[in-house]
Amino acid sequence: MKFSLLTLLCALTAFGAQAADAAKAAPKGDAARGQAIASTVCVACHGPDGNSPLAANPKLAGQHADYLLKQMKNFKAAEGKQPERVSAIMNGMIAAFDEGQMRDLSAYFAAQTQKGEAAKSRETIELGQKLYRGGDQAKGLPACAACHGPAGAGIPAQYPRIGGQFAEYTEVQLKSFRDGVRANDPNKMMRMVALKMTDVEIKAVSDYIAGLR
Repeated sequence: MKFSLLTLLCALTAFGAQAADAAKAAPKGDAARGQAIASTVCVACHGPDGNSPLAANPKLAGQHADYLLKQMKNFKAAEGKQPERVSAIMNGMIAAFDEGQMRDLSAYFAAQTQKGEAAKSRETIELGQKLYRGGDQAKGLPACAACHGPAGAGIPAQYPRIGGQFAEYTEVQLKSFRDGVRANDPNKMMRMVALKMTDVEIKAVSDYIAGLR
């Protein structure tokens, strides 16, 4: 079977996440409280409902709450250590929030409806589709759909929603994983994938992902 190793890795990661959830059920956030924070703190960069007006800032609307919470925790420095995910803007923004507030924000944005983007490059749509759906077996590049699903919806608590995201943002993140600038992916999964991708492939698949629904 194609990419059986990655499929197994995905399954093991999923099992670990489910086991952790079963062992300790985390309290859910309050979307109403989250909205109050989002409307005053997050609105400038991510929009009032998580549909960012700028491609440099990701769409948060409709993203899985567990994924949003993980990213916020990764942005927050703990015990004087450098945060797991470094961002000059987000590290400062998230510093003042406790876990309860982060859960509230996660619940609010997860409950919103994403206004998806669209693929814009006719020249690369075929390559982007090929890579997303089937990867490239010759160089061991797995299909994005193996973990993120055929429509980019992801799997709650395991893999994020990527469909409909700004192509520019997705491209930056893939290059950051490839270059080691971003390293908060479990088991180095995204870093292992991005290392096998050229700039042309990253741009093509990012554009294709933008049009997924």
